[in-house]
Amino acid sequence: MNQITLAAGCFWGVQYYLDQVPGVTSTIVGYTGGQSDNPTYDDVCYKSTGHAEAVQVTFDQDILSLETLLGHFFRLHDPTQLNRQGPDIGDQYRSAIFYFEPDQKTQIEVVVAEQEAAGRGKIVTQIAPATNFFPAEDYHQKFSEKTGRGACHVPYQAI
Repeated sequence: MNQITLAAGCFWGVQYYLDQVPGVTSTIVGYTGGQSDNPTYDDVCYKSTGHAEAVQVTFDQDILSLETLLGHFFRLHDPTQLNRQGPDIGDQYRSAIFYFEPDQKTQIEVVVAEQEAAGRGKIVTQIAPATNFFPAEDYHQKFSEKTGRGACHVPYQAI
């Protein structure tokens, strides 16, 4: 199993979308990429923690390549927008990929270059090594699945 942490705006819809991708074995929503320990949702939304709302994804590389997973990531949001997705504005909604292995960084850079070459425009997705990941409060986990709402900017398209 491999892991990667993806930030693509409001984490509710991102988690819902990624949970449908064949080969994704688990997802957890949470906060990463900031400078404080144990942030809460209120801290991230209303204070300057620097954390992004993110989804930590565990996937079976025998079924799902990182390249294919990143293709889904770039499909479900606009990676050319800085610190916003849809109606949500702020650095907590930034586009970011937090990698665990150096070879993941190389693969990410290749996919980003391919996205730009395909005419997506200038990709502003942050690429950074994974740091502390703080799981979000229980009510955020699988929020869209539990409530039937909360997709935010993520289109409910067939995978």
